[in-house]
Amino acid sequence: QVQLVESGGGLVQAGDSLTLSCEASGRTSSRRTMGWFRQRQAPGKEREFVAYITDNNGGRTYYADSVKGRFTVSWDHAKNTAYLQMNSLGPEDTALYYCAASWVATATRSLYDYWGPGTQVTVSP
Repeated sequence: QVQLVESGGGLVQAGDSLTLSCEASGRTSSRRTMGWFRQRQAPGKEREFVAYITDNNGGRTYYADSVKGRFTVSWDHAKNTAYLQMNSLGPEDTALYYCAASWVATATRSLYDYWGPGTQVTVSP
């Protein structure tokens, strides 16, 4: 089992930066990819992929087009903590952000089997 807990969310203004953390505990060595997803609070909005970082292929990262160039994902193995640095935030980034763990490097939500409870990010215009 792997337990994940996100932190660092909050209310910011457009153009600000924010860093989310995801602390992992349990059998963390069993999962080689840490991903970030978000879910906007609007009817019909599904949880969408944001970014991942994987031990496969030597720490490769991958981003959704909507955040590429603005967000940076990292992973401190010594602290068992993954991070999502978010810059140039806009109201469209307002969402509940989740971290998740997978055994494979993927942007596919269904292949992540451990999830944190989420942390809210709200960006005012």
